[in-house]
Amino acid sequence: MKQAVHLGTLSAMSIGIAFLYQWYVLTRLGPGIETDALFAGMTIPQLTLAIISGSLMHVLVPLLSIEGEECLRRDAWSFFALIGGAFTMLAMTLFVTAPWWVPVTVPGFSEGGMDLTVRLTRIQLIGMVFSAVNGVQWAAYHARQRFVWAECTPLLASVIGFLALTWALPRFGVVAAAWISVLRLALQTVLLLPGMGYPARPALKSELVVTSWQRIKPLILGTAYYKTDPVVDRMLLSMAQAGSLSLYYLAQRIYGAVNQVLNKAVAAPMVPRLSRLHQSGKRDEFRRLYIRKLIQIAAISCFGLFALGTVGQLVLELLVGIGRLSEKNVTDLWWIMMWLSGVFIGGALGQISSSAFYACGDTRTPTRISVVSFTLYIPCKVVSFYLWGVMGLALATSIYYMANFLIQQYFFKKGVLA
Repeated sequence: MKQAVHLGTLSAMSIGIAFLYQWYVLTRLGPGIETDALFAGMTIPQLTLAIISGSLMHVLVPLLSIEGEECLRRDAWSFFALIGGAFTMLAMTLFVTAPWWVPVTVPGFSEGGMDLTVRLTRIQLIGMVFSAVNGVQWAAYHARQRFVWAECTPLLASVIGFLALTWALPRFGVVAAAWISVLRLALQTVLLLPGMGYPARPALKSELVVTSWQRIKPLILGTAYYKTDPVVDRMLLSMAQAGSLSLYYLAQRIYGAVNQVLNKAVAAPMVPRLSRLHQSGKRDEFRRLYIRKLIQIAAISCFGLFALGTVGQLVLELLVGIGRLSEKNVTDLWWIMMWLSGVFIGGALGQISSSAFYACGDTRTPTRISVVSFTLYIPCKVVSFYLWGVMGLALATSIYYMANFLIQQYFFKKGVLA
């Protein structure tokens, strides 16, 4: 519990600074085409990272956590080289072809808005490479159960980045915000290097690399499909009123930030422990730990939503209702968050159930569930947006997250906990 509090505090501070970054940009520039272009430009880099980096963490931590120190160091550097090289090639390809594919993701933008989105996307593709190798570094830290420094690095990088932002944004505008995002990620890579140990020659044909690739394949194939959710959101919201995309993005970021804190404090430390219990066949201890974490997350989520419903609007007015954000902007943001409440609860609980699957080495079942539920959800989402606008989009997303968790829970209970 003490560890969870420390990690949760560090993660909350880190995410709070990162959120301060978004808040400063939005209140300084105001919701409009510049902020819409900045947030839309983050779509593909974030999507790529969600597919690759997320899959890496789920697969690498359980495997590395049962290795000896020397093998862990060698395999961590192997993945660092492998992922760094692959993402550099991918970023270069996306950079060159950006004028063709970026406009497809924001069909409702004006020509000027599309040009700005292309420019900002190209900058943020550089940060994608750093963020990808950070995923490998984090997996090495988590496998060694060295969680504290892993949580301190984004905090330090975000503080430095925010100070740079307050100086650069008034002078150079939205382009500075994009470059400082890259700076934060690069700094984090440097800060995480000591935990990798001294460099080792990559062993790309080691048993762990081969096993990891076998496990990661279904994850990548599945997530490449169902993680396209933000792309669909941006495409639809680019046709809504100017500023809607920015407010919707901010609401998602707030929920994402809280879920990230819960993941760092509760779900991530749970994975190595569940993995070892599963490996040693201690089913009762495995079951008790899983259910305890599920109850903790459910209680925290329900309390958070109660706070949002009762005092949330007032808190938002104090936090973001300044600068160029109007009172109506704050009210719209609060309503979007209320409509997206299922994303918060379903997302937080889903982290526990999917992490438990991964701790058992099962990457296929949660991926298949997400692929099927996402296939059913996309048509509902598009229809809901055209019928009820932003509200319809948010409610459909909430239902999807809740349904996805309940289906995962059903199959986990039936297959692993039975």
